[in-house]
Amino acid sequence: MELIGNLLKMDSELTNPVTYTLKFSNEVQLINSWIGKTIEWNFTGTINCIHCGKKTNKSFSQGYCYPCFVSLPQTDEGVIRPELNRAHEGISRDMEWSERNDLIDHYVYLAFTSELKVGVTRHTQIPTRWIDQGAEYAIKLAKTPYRQLAGLIEVALKPYLSDKTNWRKMLSGKVEEITDLKASKAHFSNRIPIELQKYITPENQVTHIYYPVEKYPEKIKSVNFDNDPTFQGILTGIKGQYLLFEDGNVLNIRKHNGYLMNIKIF
Repeated sequence: MELIGNLLKMDSELTNPVTYTLKFSNEVQLINSWIGKTIEWNFTGTINCIHCGKKTNKSFSQGYCYPCFVSLPQTDEGVIRPELNRAHEGISRDMEWSERNDLIDHYVYLAFTSELKVGVTRHTQIPTRWIDQGAEYAIKLAKTPYRQLAGLIEVALKPYLSDKTNWRKMLSGKVEEITDLKASKAHFSNRIPIELQKYITPENQVTHIYYPVEKYPEKIKSVNFDNDPTFQGILTGIKGQYLLFEDGNVLNIRKHNGYLMNIKIF
C-alpha cells in the first residue's frame, strides 16, 4: 500500500488497547493494523501549515507557518501557559475562539507516564490529552470554570511535580513503581492555595490506559525528517503520539504535523 499526504496528529479512542487512527491521503487509516509491518517513510521536502495550508520552510508550534503562529488564538502564550490566559478578562486574539476553548470547564489532573506529573486540559480533551502524553494512569484533581484558574493550580503544584512528560522514559516501558494516584491526589490537594481548594473535584476514578505495544525499544533513537528524509522500519507499537520501531527508532507524529509524506506499507 502506498499513501501520499500531509501528516497530522493521530486521533485516539480509549479502548483496550487504545485505538489509533490517522487522517491521511483523504482516508482514515487504522494505525493499529500497521503493527508488525514494514513502513517506508519518504519526506517530500514540502511542509504545509496545518491551518492555512500554505507552504512554509519551517514549522512553528507543531505545524503552523509563522504568520499563523503569531496570530492564531490556539498558539497564544495564554494557551501554552494557562496561568497567563486572560480570556476571562475579555483579552484574547479571538474571543469567539476563547469562548469555545478557554471559557469552558477545565481539569487539572495528575497522570503517571514514567513518573507522576500535573497537567491542565479542557474537559472536552479527556481522555485524549492523557493518551497523547502516553499516560498509563490518570485522575482528575480539580475542575475550574475557565483556563486561567486551572493554570494557577498547576503553577502552585510545580514546585512538587513536573508539568512535562519525559518522553524517553515514557517510551522505554520501564517503570520502577506505580504511584497511588488517589493517595497522591489527597496529598497534593493540600498543596493548593486555600482560595483555590474549592475547585478540587470529588471524582476519584483512576483511568488505566493500555497501549498497543508489542515491544519497547531498548535504546531510543528519534526519527527527524529534517535531517534524514527517508526512514524504514518494522512497527512494534504506538504510545502517546509516537510510533515505535523494532530497531529502536521512534517517530513523533505530532512533531511532523504538516509534513508532506509518501508512505509505503509492506
